[in-house]
Amino acid sequence: MPDSLSDSLPDSLPESPASPRLVLASTSPFRRELLARLGLPFHTANPETDETALPGETPEALALRLSEAKARAVAGQFPGALIIGSDQVAVCEGEIFGKPGNHEQAVRQLKKLRGKTVNFFTGLCLLDTRDDQAHVRGIPTLVTFRDLKDAQIEAYLAREPAYNCAGSARSEGLGIALIARLEGSDPNALVGLPLIALCDLLQETGLQVL
Repeated sequence: MPDSLSDSLPDSLPESPASPRLVLASTSPFRRELLARLGLPFHTANPETDETALPGETPEALALRLSEAKARAVAGQFPGALIIGSDQVAVCEGEIFGKPGNHEQAVRQLKKLRGKTVNFFTGLCLLDTRDDQAHVRGIPTLVTFRDLKDAQIEAYLAREPAYNCAGSARSEGLGIALIARLEGSDPNALVGLPLIALCDLLQETGLQVL
């Protein structure tokens, strides 16, 4: 559901010689802001990845595959680094809801989603380029939308045109007013980077957050 935050965050932070470089394979300012909360030095890189689903691929499998593909897309630039890849799909009744891109599509999405529960499934990969091991997790977040009236949908989009957010709602902004209930293990997953799972993976690969 992410997409635009302050540009005040640095693209990279100074690294400690005692630990491997940490790289975020994403240009999303939301993911960058979330990772910065851990207080670890990191670099960012733009993963150029084909996000087309494979024939017969489930939305969950797509998110997991793309999270690893994004990490591997920049691996050649950062030997000896830990690279974070993440991808999210929004699924309701078997249909994938991507970024609407414009007002008409956003209205259509929100009308279809009102009163329903959507799985915002986030794939997370931590690629250790020292041994080429990809540590992958899937984190579901179930979001139940309120039974919104047409006027409420229009009022929301007029104040927060979330055309670059999957599901047409920005949960970290006014979009929270569209939501009746959230169920998940990590509130950060909905924004695009599940920090709880990431801390586990970092610890498994020898990088201590604390």
